[in-house]
Amino acid sequence: MNELLFLIAFPLLIAVLLLLVPRDSIRDVLVTGSAAVLGIVSLYVLYGYFNRNTVMFDIPTEPWGNVMTIIELLLAVYILYLGVKHRKSFTIALIVLQAGLLLWYEFFLKPGMHPENNLFIDQFSIIMALIIGIIGSLICVFALGYMKTFHHHHPEVRDRRNLFFFILFVFLSAMFGLVFANNLAWILFFWEITTICSFILIGYSETEEATNNAFLALSMNLLGGVAFVGALIFLAITDPSGKSLMLDYLLSSGQAIALVPAVLISFAGITKSALMPFSSWLVGAMVAPTPVSALLHSSTMVKAGVYIIVRFAPVLSGTIEGLIIALVGGVTFLLASFIAISQTNAKKVLAYSTIANLGLIVACAGVGTFNLVWVAILLIVFHAVAKSLLFLCVGTVEHRIGSRNIEDMSGLIGRMPKIAVMMFVGMAGMFLAPFGMVISKWAAIEAFIQSPFGLIFIAILAFGGSATVFYWSKWMGKIISVTRQPEVVENSVTKEKWAVLYILTALVIICALIFPLISAVLIEPFVMNIYGQTTLLPLANLTIMILMMGLLLFMPFTMLLYRTAPKHTGPYMAGRPTDGHAFAGSIGISREVVLSNYYMDRYFGEDKIFMIGAATGWGLLLFAGTLLVGVIL
Repeated sequence: MNELLFLIAFPLLIAVLLLLVPRDSIRDVLVTGSAAVLGIVSLYVLYGYFNRNTVMFDIPTEPWGNVMTIIELLLAVYILYLGVKHRKSFTIALIVLQAGLLLWYEFFLKPGMHPENNLFIDQFSIIMALIIGIIGSLICVFALGYMKTFHHHHPEVRDRRNLFFFILFVFLSAMFGLVFANNLAWILFFWEITTICSFILIGYSETEEATNNAFLALSMNLLGGVAFVGALIFLAITDPSGKSLMLDYLLSSGQAIALVPAVLISFAGITKSALMPFSSWLVGAMVAPTPVSALLHSSTMVKAGVYIIVRFAPVLSGTIEGLIIALVGGVTFLLASFIAISQTNAKKVLAYSTIANLGLIVACAGVGTFNLVWVAILLIVFHAVAKSLLFLCVGTVEHRIGSRNIEDMSGLIGRMPKIAVMMFVGMAGMFLAPFGMVISKWAAIEAFIQSPFGLIFIAILAFGGSATVFYWSKWMGKIISVTRQPEVVENSVTKEKWAVLYILTALVIICALIFPLISAVLIEPFVMNIYGQTTLLPLANLTIMILMMGLLLFMPFTMLLYRTAPKHTGPYMAGRPTDGHAFAGSIGISREVVLSNYYMDRYFGEDKIFMIGAATGWGLLLFAGTLLVGVIL
């Protein structure tokens, strides 16, 4: 238990120190040292609890529950003040509604309820803790150098790095609390902390665009927060003893009791994970500094949404409401993958890829069979590692070439060879076999075949997966294209950035190599404990996977042999004489060879596809809401 309390409290202590520290040198030591401590303690938690199923800890509900209530109300007042200041009427309405419901729950329904076992740990929460403690901490270390460069490139932005790192570590503390909490009221508290952290960090630059996007993210997450409070109220009315507030008790109580709160909390998870029709907030969040995108909007915060939906997967399994939630995820996966094809902005490609993969995780959790829950957790692991690497690589590239446009990354293998190889590894982790994302999709196809309406999800996987191959492949092509006399521009990357990028690259490869071990030690025991059966990997498939891994990794690492003065063979230009990268055009004028990708805006434009996704998403959610009202009545 002490390890869990330490992981929650230690980042909070570091956050306070970072808020007070004025000097960069002290901040660097604090962030680097605390990141190492969090990583080590997370591994120690793995060592201590991996071979135990679910371990409960009896933490007194009070006085901690009262402290959380006071903080939630203070945050509500703060959000109300900001909403009035910036004239955001929708935000004001939502926070007033949520605060009113919370006051009703706290003062009229909660008294007399004393849940026990408010903290717990199992294999799934260990996986989440490793993602937060290792990947999250590495991103914080990367942010040290990144934010120095950010303010050098953006002198007009007020330097508030003390606040920036304070919020990052408060966020880590909240995420640890969220995945270790067994009391739903405590989960809500940590849930709302992540929401306010995201709001502050998206608006860090204080521009009009950043402020508007921050309020968009806040409003959509508050909408989910209202549904979460509604679940608490429902449980308090139906079970005044308070036992149903404990996650483990609720999950074991059966669909008759758990279905309504499961659907309400899953709705909150859909908003948190930015599935359609709420995907616009995550795309808008890309205005934030890149470490924010990597930490909150790729690796951890959005994972909180899918984490809670996966928790409720056994309750959703076999229900119409669960099927509708799965369809919301499936439609999001398909349409977000299509939109990614039309994007030239690298961060937008990563954003829509993130939304798509979160949608696939929710599709698996909504159907909720044991093999699809195995797939969902494996997707969470690989997506967190690979996508954090890609976001940080894109941020590094942007600072060196002054652009995040994919077309401007032509010949990156010559200008930034190490970064290009790392990006190649990260992209391979997202869509090439034998990395876990592809293996998970193969397993999902097999599992959907055995599920109701499975052919619909198989079709979604087929078309969405094809779109995934398209947008990653063309980006890869730009990176390895050959350009005239490339100038190496990666020499000024700081040591802490290199260290983080090397570690994340290694983690992508290591996770691919040992994912059968990850499955056997963590995922399979969790699924077995919940369902009484689990997915096992055949030995023949593992052998094939290892051989494929060796062949696949050979290509990107041979790119490190590339030199700035290679021997070029002139391209064939329909018989016209060529000279390296030029050809003789009309009336003897020399023309430079320029190649660019197809983005197919006409077919996969963001506005057109998003409107389809928003309409479909709202239609499905309203239908689920109608069914839920029928269940309640």
